[in-house]
Amino acid sequence: MNRPKISGVAGFASTFFVFGCILVAVASWNQFSWVRNALSDLGVQSGFTAVIFNSGLVIGGLLFIIFTIGLYSFAGNHFLGKVGAAVFVLACIMLIAIGVFNENFKPTHYIVSVGFFVSMPVSLMILVAGFWMQSRRKLAAFTLALAVLAASVWVLEFAFHYVSGVAIPEFVSGLAGAFWVSVMSYLMIEESSKRSSKPK
Repeated sequence: MNRPKISGVAGFASTFFVFGCILVAVASWNQFSWVRNALSDLGVQSGFTAVIFNSGLVIGGLLFIIFTIGLYSFAGNHFLGKVGAAVFVLACIMLIAIGVFNENFKPTHYIVSVGFFVSMPVSLMILVAGFWMQSRRKLAAFTLALAVLAASVWVLEFAFHYVSGVAIPEFVSGLAGAFWVSVMSYLMIEESSKRSSKPK
């Protein structure tokens, strides 16, 4: 299996692993509320809940980094594409840090949480410019839509405070990024398969 295909598989695995762990952690804590809690509240509960949540972020973040190795090449030769992929690595590191430095580590946890939810959509916006400059217009439009969704849930929360907790904007923003990763992973695997099937 070549490197782009490995990165694509890691991208698929990371999205399912992270959100699977989050949902299992939610189900394991009966007092969790989507409108009153933050997802990070799961990371400081005793026993299984904290373990599955925090390990999910750490392992998932490592898998996302493997995905980004392939993304660096898939983003093309334009400078902005490379910068976007590099900023996405930063978002992955921040995700890992959220799992390592739970809410008991103040203010570190807050800093890395904000860092993740800022750097992820920012990386997508940079990639939009990179894709557009390479005339990959459909890919640019798709990435823009997910970047706007990932950011808008936070803009609306700060503007209207539609929930007392932040679990919903966290989940929706993260899901937007995860969906983007899944589609990119599919495209990377497809492109890799086409290259390997060409006669040498």
